Amino acid sequence: MTGSQTPAPQADAVVSVPRAPAAAGPGDAPQEAIAAAMALGRLDAHDQAALVRTGQRDATDLAEAAIVRAGCLDPALGALSHRAFAAARAQAAALDVARRAGRELPAMAGVPWLPKDSLDIPGMPSRGGSRTRTSVPASAAWPYARRLEDAGLVAIGKSAMPEFGLMPSSEPLLGPVVANPWSLAHSPGGSSGGAAAAVAAGIVPLAHGSDGAGSIRMPAACCGVVGLKPGRGAQVRARGHHAIEDLLVSDGLLARSVRDVAWAFAATHPRTPAVVTAPSARRLRIGVLADGLTGEAPHPEVARALEAAATLCAGLGHGVDACAWPVPQADLARALTHLWSCLAGDAEQLAAAALGADTAARALEPWTRALAAWNRQHCDGDALEHAYALLGRLPAALSAFHRRYDVLLTPVVRTPPPPLGALAPDRPFETLMPALFDWMSYTPLQNLAGTPAIALPLAATPTGLPVGVQFAADRGGEALLLALALEVEQAAPWAGRWPPHSVAGAHADTSPSPQARLTA
Repeated sequence: MTGSQTPAPQADAVVSVPRAPAAAGPGDAPQEAIAAAMALGRLDAHDQAALVRTGQRDATDLAEAAIVRAGCLDPALGALSHRAFAAARAQAAALDVARRAGRELPAMAGVPWLPKDSLDIPGMPSRGGSRTRTSVPASAAWPYARRLEDAGLVAIGKSAMPEFGLMPSSEPLLGPVVANPWSLAHSPGGSSGGAAAAVAAGIVPLAHGSDGAGSIRMPAACCGVVGLKPGRGAQVRARGHHAIEDLLVSDGLLARSVRDVAWAFAATHPRTPAVVTAPSARRLRIGVLADGLTGEAPHPEVARALEAAATLCAGLGHGVDACAWPVPQADLARALTHLWSCLAGDAEQLAAAALGADTAARALEPWTRALAAWNRQHCDGDALEHAYALLGRLPAALSAFHRRYDVLLTPVVRTPPPPLGALAPDRPFETLMPALFDWMSYTPLQNLAGTPAIALPLAATPTGLPVGVQFAADRGGEALLLALALEVEQAAPWAGRWPPHSVAGAHADTSPSPQARLTA
């Protein structure tokens, strides 16, 4: 989940594939172009950028291939909430003109990506998954988006998300409902569910996510990709000032390879540190935590994934021991619900101011309205005082914990990906709220404490649904986590694992839409 502010209205390996001719639209692409587009989609961002940098492909080729992939794969996934194909073609063409004129291109020139529906991109609407927002395009970008554009990334549209990022499943009533590429009947997680689904399927190698309680890490785990939540202050500003979101929310790019995520972290850090490119020789002390915030044990498949990850780390020479929560779980859960529900209250008030109370009440989703009502009933001044007091104590508590353990290893969510509808925003609030916070009971600690964490796709259920694990570190420990992630990726590689509905699976648009699946 993540807050979405509610304003009123090595040398890189390359793969040789046939050059895909430009098509008027993805549906017009011949089979040869589709095959070429799918082959390009199996490359990560570094390898796609290398094709442009070495002159083997134009930036327009990469953009056109991503558009073809979106046309073939997205009708069944619903990962894109907005398409900006003409703008992507124009931006890529400008990069090609610059290269032919002899100008040096930026690091990721031509690589296609998707910003989340809540990230302001000039020329694209920022609807945040809500029917209360208009489709008027944004006119300016915050520094985070500008950094990525300056790096040469080409946005082909925006990724779908739940309303204002207030759900861990991406099923907005505005649409589209996002399906998991590993099973179209299951959720991709949220709130960056469209981003994770698009990356897992290979539509784009990079997609933006924002994380206020796990919204990068949960969909990364559900879709079998890599997701880093940076620590507080470890990125340039991505949105306007907000008292709660500035404390809880971090942004990053989801990807299939750790090196892509490491590049994105360095590119958007205020001080642009050197990119982490290799594992470290340092052996770490890793604490393993199994039970969630609610005290419930993880699902057996999640427990097996956690045990396998701990065994893998021990086999690599790291010290691995069971540990306890660094702060009482009940205190963390209470602070999270009080602060998180304030975001729903803000959304309701701003929508009412912009649209009128009656129109806003009809347009806002049942979950948002009910969470706002819960906030009015339960979150008074004393509750906020206790929540902020806990946030003030957490940095010292986490520092003390990490003096004993360099890294904390936990599940990402308590069960494998749930079926679509299990966490839908129109489910009755009295059953949805406990189900939601029980499922996502591992990731919020790092948002409350402002510390970094990374989700890695290390396991799967017998039916093939991804199961991720989370590694977390103390404030400023992103480089430590990325070096560990590179080591784990080398020891237990996942690059060859692709979901059935992806560039390596079914290419034709023959699947029913997510909406049709829910009503079938």
